[in-house]
Amino acid sequence: MNITVERLPEQELKPLFADPTQLGFGKVFTDYMFTAYYRKGQGWVEPKISKLKALQIDPAAVALHYSQEIFEGLKAYAGPDGRILLFRPEQNARRMYASAERLCMAPVPEELFLQGITDLVNLEKRWIPKAPGTSLYIRPTLIGTGDALGVHPADEYLFYVILTPVAAYYKEGFKPISLYVEEHYIRAAVGGVGNVKTGGNYAASLLAAAKAQEKGFSQVLWLDAKENRYAEEVGSMNMFFVFGRKLVTPNLGGSILPGITRASVLELARSLGYEAEERPIGIDEVIAGLQDGTLTEAFGSGTAAVISPVGSLFYQDQNHVIHGNQVGPVTQQLYDRLVDIQYGRAEDPFGWVREIGRL
Repeated sequence: MNITVERLPEQELKPLFADPTQLGFGKVFTDYMFTAYYRKGQGWVEPKISKLKALQIDPAAVALHYSQEIFEGLKAYAGPDGRILLFRPEQNARRMYASAERLCMAPVPEELFLQGITDLVNLEKRWIPKAPGTSLYIRPTLIGTGDALGVHPADEYLFYVILTPVAAYYKEGFKPISLYVEEHYIRAAVGGVGNVKTGGNYAASLLAAAKAQEKGFSQVLWLDAKENRYAEEVGSMNMFFVFGRKLVTPNLGGSILPGITRASVLELARSLGYEAEERPIGIDEVIAGLQDGTLTEAFGSGTAAVISPVGSLFYQDQNHVIHGNQVGPVTQQLYDRLVDIQYGRAEDPFGWVREIGRL
């Protein structure tokens, strides 16, 4: 696929952030973006890398009125040997394809997804930070841009990719977070779009998350919509509970996002000799495990934070501390091993890391 590149004059390029460890998450953006359009009868056309700028879409665009919008998130890492590395990007491409099909959108071909990201990241490689814990976050997005009102799929789509150099997702670093178990609001129901990475899911979660944060908690742990009984996922992460040398994570029943980091943790854990189960796990089982000491650790997994240890759960007006509010050994081992693979510091026996260029 021939991608047009419109290069900027050297004097128009933005200065790099002075201290990469203070970047935060999603606050600084690079110079360029990738765009491509889908038009009915033409297919995917006009793949281009050009200056990052505001989008121009019709006020009647389907994305604005009927939420035909999906996105992905992945990272580019600076390897110690100068390689530019992506972590399982083909899985992001396939998940976005499935998300598009669920929302009746024109799916982005895997080749277009991967080539657009590869060319954009290589053009912007000076933005890949090299400080410990930093990376270049990649946000591919697909929106319906057709310009007619009425509840129907768009006949035109815009696929674009933007980049932001990031520090650690949580400013407090790799430390246990606190979760508020939400009993009133629900995130998603089986048969809906809870397993799709669409903005509407996150919009529906904002109120509960804001209320939890007002009370001093990091994020919300959602329960299932039908019985309000089973643990599902955290706002931006899948959830794992550790019972000694056994990991339990809620199974993918149609209301939980099939996380790429989640799948990687399961495979990695089994390779390290841990038992790993995907099954429904009730909040009562979780609390009972904390009370009798059989539940020893808990953590969340996701692209942005990779792995986040959980130090406490607040449920039914009671705070339940996990592993003394300290990072547990299983959580630490999985985090260290996974991050070392992502950054190219350790052998990758799974074939997860893709080299796309050199710094």
